[in-house]
Amino acid sequence: VLRTLSTSDDVEDRETEKGRLEEAYEKCDRDLDELIVQHYTELTTAIRTYQSITERITNSRNKIKQVKENLLSCKMLLHCKRDELRKLWIEGIEHKHVLNLLDEIENIKQVPQKLEQCMASKRYLNATDMLVSAVDSLEGPLLQVEGLSDLRLELHSKKMNMHLVLIDELHRHLYIKSTNRVGQRIKEKGRISSLVKDASPVPLMDVTNLSTPRKFLETSQFSTPGSSSMRETSLLEMKEDTELDPEENSNVFMGILIKGLAKLKKIPETVKAIQDRLEQELKQIVKRSTTQVADSGYQRGENLSQENQPR
Repeated sequence: VLRTLSTSDDVEDRETEKGRLEEAYEKCDRDLDELIVQHYTELTTAIRTYQSITERITNSRNKIKQVKENLLSCKMLLHCKRDELRKLWIEGIEHKHVLNLLDEIENIKQVPQKLEQCMASKRYLNATDMLVSAVDSLEGPLLQVEGLSDLRLELHSKKMNMHLVLIDELHRHLYIKSTNRVGQRIKEKGRISSLVKDASPVPLMDVTNLSTPRKFLETSQFSTPGSSSMRETSLLEMKEDTELDPEENSNVFMGILIKGLAKLKKIPETVKAIQDRLEQELKQIVKRSTTQVADSGYQRGENLSQENQPR
């Protein structure tokens, strides 16, 4: 419009152009008024919808702002709660550890009584396990507990002397129990022969099939490496049967004694004790066997002399 008016040569042209433009503007206003009248309802609805959308967007912005503020507040509170929870978690672990220590102390206090019961019933493997575990606990996690000093000294003393009892039991089964079986068989043979009426001499006793400690060890000394490893495995897996007599099977009982000595780490002392007492024990075997044979022969002579009486 400005360019058209500025390029006009005179005032008349500008006035003409101005009039034409004003007429065009008036026509445009009339057309606009007519369109507004025609589309008033749609226009009102559009304006109201626009206002509603604007209000919703404004409300959403305010809510998002409030949510952000709440999230920041929750974040700060969670930081505080996290520190508090960590503190409570650490306290829970400490209390649990204290309870475990108290339970362990209570169990250790009962060890001397249980140890006496196991020793009285000759459950030496259970007694050894219990004693070694108790001493390790007293000298480990419970070392700083001053109230257990007397119990610690008592159990340590029992552990130091425990192997002596096991060695005595091992010698008893190694030398006495094994020879008693032979003596009992000789007595049974003599008793049977005394009941026989003929004067035939008593047959010699075959001792090659008797179960002796020597026979028990021969398989591990002269066998193949595979079988010896099986022997070691059976010793490692050997357990006490609480329902049976522990001394019923001497071989198993001696294996349990050796396992207990190994747990006490007293195998070198055991070997030395066996070597030192070997000659003495063998002499005692000869002495007992001689006495048994002499008594058996004397009893047989008495029986024969009584059978030859006239009455």
